[in-house]
Amino acid sequence: MDLIRLCMWKMIAVVTLATSASAQESFAPLTFDDVISGRAKLLDLTYPLNDHSPYWPGENYQPFKLVTIATLEKDGVLSKAVSFPEHLGTHIDAPNHFEADRPSVDQIQPEQLFAPGVVIDIAMQAEANADFALTLDDVTAWEAEHGAVPDGAVVFIHTGWGRFWTNYDRYKNQDARAALHFPGCSQAAAEYLVQERNVRGLGIDTLSIDPGVSKTFDVHHVLNAAGRYALENVAKLDELPATGFYVVVAPIKIEDGSGGPARVFAVMAER
Repeated sequence: MDLIRLCMWKMIAVVTLATSASAQESFAPLTFDDVISGRAKLLDLTYPLNDHSPYWPGENYQPFKLVTIATLEKDGVLSKAVSFPEHLGTHIDAPNHFEADRPSVDQIQPEQLFAPGVVIDIAMQAEANADFALTLDDVTAWEAEHGAVPDGAVVFIHTGWGRFWTNYDRYKNQDARAALHFPGCSQAAAEYLVQERNVRGLGIDTLSIDPGVSKTFDVHHVLNAAGRYALENVAKLDELPATGFYVVVAPIKIEDGSGGPARVFAVMAER
């Protein structure tokens, strides 16, 4: 009996060590030296801005515009002027976007822009239903497989919509009644991630963290009321693992702005 008990304890110890090693591998410690030396892998999750960049199809919204105002040949210097709505291309929605008395984009504290990252994949559901929204069951199923969403994480929702990025009409998927049809997040999933997992932000590869058909923008309200941000039109989510990476968000710092274009990076250990 003692031999059996000893063997059981050894098995438990091996499983515990393996689980701990797996967890350490999932979120391997990284330093700035790792990033600078190239020992860490960097993935740019940002689309370049140009006059074809998708933007919210609302009244008074305009496409990105770039105009040359000085040239090397004429002026000895190359310089350009840009104009664009805040919510265009890969961008951040600040907490004041949908809620009063919440931080503007320039008031988001720097530490909130660095976070562990995870990806929840709903591409199959979105393929079958363009109006699909990430459910609470989807989140708990992800956690059953990968462990709890880390405290203070940025959670990306991969819908597969990035494949339509260069086709604005298909990307916004607007019907004859002007309703948009693209996937997003449900209110219940957003509330769980904010209240139970203390996420810093939610990101997605569509025009909005809310599904396109939404008229009430419940997910935006959940995030912004809690002082959290959204990242929209995020690129290359299909190239990220489900977990085991860090996120760096570098938004344009517009005073009193409700958001703006952002450079978003994933940082992970080389495998």
